[in-house]
Amino acid sequence: MTVPTAPPPTDAEPAPRASEPSVLRRVWTSYAFRRVCQSVFVVWLVSTITFLLMHFMPGNPIEIMAGRLNSAGMSQEQALATASNIIHYDTTAPLWQQYLEFLQGLVTLDLGNSLTSPSSTVFEYVMEYLPWTLFAVGAGVVLAVTVGLTVGMIMAYRRGSAFDHVMTSIGSFLTGVPNYILIAAVVVIGYTVLDVLPFLDMRGRITAGVEPGFNAVFIGDALYHALLPILAFSFTATGSFMLNMKAATTEVLTEDYVTVAQARGLKPGRIGRAYVGRNALLPVIPQIALSLGTLVGGSIVIEQVLDYPGVGQMLMSAIVNRDYPVVQAAVIILATSVALASLTVDLVLSKVDPRIKTEEA
Repeated sequence: MTVPTAPPPTDAEPAPRASEPSVLRRVWTSYAFRRVCQSVFVVWLVSTITFLLMHFMPGNPIEIMAGRLNSAGMSQEQALATASNIIHYDTTAPLWQQYLEFLQGLVTLDLGNSLTSPSSTVFEYVMEYLPWTLFAVGAGVVLAVTVGLTVGMIMAYRRGSAFDHVMTSIGSFLTGVPNYILIAAVVVIGYTVLDVLPFLDMRGRITAGVEPGFNAVFIGDALYHALLPILAFSFTATGSFMLNMKAATTEVLTEDYVTVAQARGLKPGRIGRAYVGRNALLPVIPQIALSLGTLVGGSIVIEQVLDYPGVGQMLMSAIVNRDYPVVQAAVIILATSVALASLTVDLVLSKVDPRIKTEEA
């Protein structure tokens, strides 16, 4: 009887290769996709809360306008009839129906017409004010970045000196006091006490009679009227940039590669530009991006105090008049600016420091 023999040994078969995730799965699990979804959720949540708050407030656009007409001498019935003809708003529509119409308009970027200015769409109405706010905020951030980063770097190089102590105190003061209080103090002292600030002439967007256009007269006049808002927007940001740039530069100056560069005999200017300044800017860049969004959102009080007709002043006027579409559009713009600034910072930092993706996973 023959004994069966084992089959000859064969080479082990290679382990099956793991299949690569599909494109859809890679997108679904990516850090950028998660952050975009979070930003969209934030904008939707803020928009929904604004919608509910506006509709739960006492009064509606027709009642507000009828009350003003009645105060002007018109009878109550005639005032209601006139307001109803001017403002096309269905006061009997259920809240859920209005919310669905609002969501549809939000998705299609068509929020309808202004209730108090029926001939203008919400987009046209908002675009009449938005560029002025962006102009003032943008100029304020540029001024804050230029002054704050330069002074902060000098403070780090001269740390412990009288200049450092004085500028640190100024930076802490600018950061700690709200910008609308600082600019109100500037107006009171400059206009009322010293009588050197022509505040009444600086109100508004442009001087009457100046034609808008890309010319020196219009640009100079627009800067003249936006000077106080620009200063107000730059106050807090300048103090914050100064202190953060000082801290970042001080830390970089203690790094070994700076010591090596100094030992090699490189000129101080080259060390400051190529080694110190470039690396010290990395932790400050996210703050610059965030300040653009937060300053747009904080324009409401500044524009009210300085009588500057931007998005903030438009929003307050729309709230008083219960102009729901305009209020919702303004809040969406403010929330989107902050969400986009935060999203941009997170995406840029995830490229600079890949550990962020791992920690968020």
